Amino acid sequence: MTTPFKRRRGSRGTPDGKPNPVDVHVGSRVRLRRTLLGMRQEKLGAAIGLTFQQVQKYERGANRIGAGRLFELAQVLDVPVAFFFDDMSTATSGGPVPGMTEAAPDFDSKDLSKREILELARAFDRIKDEKVRKSVLELTKSLGRAQERGEA
Repeated sequence: MTTPFKRRRGSRGTPDGKPNPVDVHVGSRVRLRRTLLGMRQEKLGAAIGLTFQQVQKYERGANRIGAGRLFELAQVLDVPVAFFFDDMSTATSGGPVPGMTEAAPDFDSKDLSKREILELARAFDRIKDEKVRKSVLELTKSLGRAQERGEA
């Protein structure tokens, strides 16, 4: 199988020197989950035996995350390994990936800094009853659609 991101031995990223888009996506998913949990880079690093600077490099995609480390991150962040590949577009992956569906359009990661979004995500994560979670999600989606139509 060929990949659009040919790498020379010892190189990091794409031939033009930029980080590999898949590494950037996986790193952004690590940052997303860590942020949603309210966890600092230092705490995550300590949990997996790294410095916060190494965690920063992973989150930016500057350093590739190996399979074993990804498994550790999944355990510490309490998500399945597949979480790190969720919402990956075919543009990021370089084409269709077997077993993955086309992702929703990427949203601006700067939106995660909005306090309300973080508070909502943390509160939603604390809801343990699946039926209640689904109801809250449907209510939120309904309100968003009504807002778009100018009804709210």
